[in-house]
Amino acid sequence: MSGSLSAAGEISLSGSNLTYIVVALVIALVALGFAAALVKAVLATGRGTPKMQEIAGAVQEGASAYLVRQFKTLGIFVVIAVVLLFLLPVNDAGDNETLIKIGRSAFFVVGAVFSAFIGGAGMALATRANLRVAAAAREDGGREKAMQIAFRTGGVVGFLTVGLGLFGAALVVLIFKDRAPIVLEGFGFGAALLAMFMRVGGGIFTKAADVGADLVGKVEKGIPEDDPRNAATIADNVGDNVGDCAGMAADLFESYAVTLVAALILGRAAFGEQGLVFPLIVSTIGVFVAIVGVALTRLRKSDRNGLVAINRAFYISAVVSAVLVSAAALFYLPSKWSGLTGSTSALDALKAPAAGADTPPFGPHITAIIAVVIGIVLAAIIQALTGYFTETTRRPVRDIGRSALTGPATVVLAGVSVGFESAVYSALVIGAGVFGAFLLGGGSITLSLFAVAMAGTGLLTTVGVIVAMDTFGPISDNAQGIAEMSGDIDEAGARTLTELDAVGNTTKAITKGIAIATAVLAATALFGSYTDTMKTALADAGEKADDAATAILLNVANPGNLVGLLIGAAVVFLFSGLAINAVARSAGSVVFEVRRQFREFPGIMDYTQRPEYGKVVDICTRDAQRELITPGLLAVMAPIAVGFGLGVGPLAAYLAGAIGTGTLMAVFLSNSGGAWDNAKKLVEDGVHGGKGSPAHEATIIGDTVGDPFKDTAGPAINPLIKVMNLVALLIAPGVVTLTVGGGNQAARYTIAIVAVLVIAGAVLLSKRKSVAVDAGDGNGAASTEAAPEKVTA
Repeated sequence: MSGSLSAAGEISLSGSNLTYIVVALVIALVALGFAAALVKAVLATGRGTPKMQEIAGAVQEGASAYLVRQFKTLGIFVVIAVVLLFLLPVNDAGDNETLIKIGRSAFFVVGAVFSAFIGGAGMALATRANLRVAAAAREDGGREKAMQIAFRTGGVVGFLTVGLGLFGAALVVLIFKDRAPIVLEGFGFGAALLAMFMRVGGGIFTKAADVGADLVGKVEKGIPEDDPRNAATIADNVGDNVGDCAGMAADLFESYAVTLVAALILGRAAFGEQGLVFPLIVSTIGVFVAIVGVALTRLRKSDRNGLVAINRAFYISAVVSAVLVSAAALFYLPSKWSGLTGSTSALDALKAPAAGADTPPFGPHITAIIAVVIGIVLAAIIQALTGYFTETTRRPVRDIGRSALTGPATVVLAGVSVGFESAVYSALVIGAGVFGAFLLGGGSITLSLFAVAMAGTGLLTTVGVIVAMDTFGPISDNAQGIAEMSGDIDEAGARTLTELDAVGNTTKAITKGIAIATAVLAATALFGSYTDTMKTALADAGEKADDAATAILLNVANPGNLVGLLIGAAVVFLFSGLAINAVARSAGSVVFEVRRQFREFPGIMDYTQRPEYGKVVDICTRDAQRELITPGLLAVMAPIAVGFGLGVGPLAAYLAGAIGTGTLMAVFLSNSGGAWDNAKKLVEDGVHGGKGSPAHEATIIGDTVGDPFKDTAGPAINPLIKVMNLVALLIAPGVVTLTVGGGNQAARYTIAIVAVLVIAGAVLLSKRKSVAVDAGDGNGAASTEAAPEKVTA
């Protein structure tokens, strides 16, 4: 981190390392070129029937209108954050503190813009690809062609992620060299903050529409999921794009960016010059891995389903990644610590360890190889583990489907049980990965944390394939919706789209699991950066800041630290509750609106009247914009309140509590939701009575409960953890200045009180709207207050 090397002197990048950075920039542009080529290939495919095009056009219009409105709202937060970032003090800025502050604020905007662009571009292409996937399913060989179009569209988002993430990080290193870690804090924070808002807002929109559509259409009226008579169907399809495409694409980009930022910050501290360059080399390899993975994902006629093809390409990509990274480490890094360049206190200690001190068990090259391989293996295990708990062919989902024979209550209980169990195994696997990487550092905490960050970077060498897997899900879901609403699909085509949709549910769950793993790895590295920042700031303040003093600060036997730990865990619960409650409130409005239309326009059921699709899109847009503010303010203000209110140690404990609880909560919510969804698919395929049976109705209830779990609260915890870590990292020097050695107590407590009041006010404001919203006419009609923007479907 930025403050850890103040005594080290500046690092002057050598000519060869500057060449590597320039090559990384060029390769990043190559990734963007591949994205453009895939866009052209996707858009060149058939667009289906006029009816399909009409429905897809309505989805495109609604999704674009929502995203424009969301960016206008988020622009306010970006402006405020830029000003605050410039005002916050920095450590180790040298003689150019003002320039470094400007750079940090500027690249905060760059990170936010990149995150927004990836989300927006991914959504724009997905709303066009879904039509083409539906059209391809009608043709001969439609199963293979539809799969290829959907995955290639995801590949575009994957190439944008690796290309822009690598380009931004490499550009910062090229411009700011040894001071790059300070500026990179801003780049990562911009990506993470915007991704969290997009994930929460998009998740609220998509699940409010989905839950409302299911409760009235499938449960009350007994019509299919994407029946055009349901006024919420267009909003549901719009939501898939703004939530699962735009929101998740931004989320995975910030995972990539923040993990790379953590590796670069700690690499400088651990390895000096080479530690600042090697993570960029690994990320450059990730571009080639993405090319291999997307090219190899082809569905064979012999494959049982699309997941077989995706898994095959992913595992081959992982092996290719491990081989290429190993070759790069052997070529670039020396075999002994004495061969490292640069001069830092941590590096000098490794070169000449004190008598009796622990030393790393391996040389730099082997240490880096093992750390990266740990990350790659972790991704593979998480993929297999998540697939086991969410695939329709595995026992957990089949058990949930069987529980539907006794009603919705047992379906809910079975899904909760699956979520809890899967969270334990996932947490143990992630913990083993973190600890394994940590052991590589021997007696050096800095090197151990760098190994953890490199494990995250290694995991994300496959991010191009991971993002493609995630985007594949909502595209397949939308394609099925377009085909069903248009009626222009035969039985074979419908069967193909149903299969792809079920595969998409699993791939979405897998990518969420992998994103959570990267969040833990990045948060652990950033947590180490935070403690290192505190040590430097304490030293600058004249306080003792050796390892023993840091251990005392993190001792949970200290009541203040225990309180910080509890608050960190509680924030994860409150954040999740706010997100789920927001969906419930908005879904209530959708339910009343859809009921009103069925009641006032009886011709809807016999197709003589057309539903007012735009009304439901308006409701979801309005509610999502209003509801995303409170969780966002909680994520930013809670670390500020704890840091300035309770002090240095409690803030560290707060982060530890948030990381531990957030990991378990995120996996629980995501996997239980995914299992419920696929249990419904299982019954719809004819098991336990099929569509329209009591078992089907029971699984619909389970799926409805799981919707905000897996697509709103669960995935939003991932950026939440990193946003809170980055906020703590950014305010650390200010916390020390105001709290250590007397400080300015009045300013300290004023900041803390203001932060608490902002959180309290936001939470109370969000509670003013009841779950059941109507116009007060006694008929349960949805509120008719004017929406800021009306979208006519």
